[in-house]
Amino acid sequence: MYRGFHTVASGMIAQQRRTELLTNNMANANTPGYKAEQSVIRSFPEMFLSRLGPSSIPTKDPVNGKYATGVGALGTGIYMQETIPLLQQGQLQETELNTDIALIDGALPVDAQTGQTGAIFYRLQHPVEGEAYTRNGSFTLDAEGYLTNPQGLYVLDSNGQRILLPNDDFQVADNGQIYVDNAAVAQIGVSFSAQPETLIKQDNGLFKTVDGTNLPSAYNAGNVSFSMRQGFIERSNVDSARTMTDLLTAYRAFEANQKVLQAYDQSMQKAVNEVGRV
Repeated sequence: MYRGFHTVASGMIAQQRRTELLTNNMANANTPGYKAEQSVIRSFPEMFLSRLGPSSIPTKDPVNGKYATGVGALGTGIYMQETIPLLQQGQLQETELNTDIALIDGALPVDAQTGQTGAIFYRLQHPVEGEAYTRNGSFTLDAEGYLTNPQGLYVLDSNGQRILLPNDDFQVADNGQIYVDNAAVAQIGVSFSAQPETLIKQDNGLFKTVDGTNLPSAYNAGNVSFSMRQGFIERSNVDSARTMTDLLTAYRAFEANQKVLQAYDQSMQKAVNEVGRV
């Protein structure tokens, strides 16, 4: 009975965490460059149950002993093992703002070890953790004329330097080259991750590496192609309809576990209040 309480409780906790993840996806459905989170739910190791019974060993002087009869496997509940961002390209939305620059995936190599497709990101200067990475190309110019992201982090060029512009009257070519008065002044920095599933996702759509090292430049990576489009932003890749369906499924699963928990609780009450009297 007590084991049943633990199994049901683990299911409720896993579905609650999944609900929180899906709710966060829905809340960021309109956030530029946001990558939807996916949950991985696994079961705890199963336990093999056996029943002990008496046995009489036929010897000259009979000996009573114990033997075990297999009953079967018992599940011990589930848990959310990890969350993985979905890094596929989001749809483009035209804004007609010069500081909005969408990053468009081209040919990206597949990692031979994991079978996962690589990913590209804009390079940002983080005040604490070195470089950070994002797909949100909704940029702006700060008071000093530096190109920054919505949180005020500096956008870096292909050489790892801040991008200083005289005003927002500039043009961005498909290869990320920035032109002011027909003169090239900088190239927007883009980094490539061969194993993006190892990146740590932070708030505001930022990513960082596990060990704090910088990702290599996508311009120098072999078999990597991409382009940029000025006046556009990459929308979130959250599928609102699918997310809402998954959210209802998680809620129903939580509710079903709750009903089972109530049934266990009622059985325990009868065991204490009624069976105990006998």
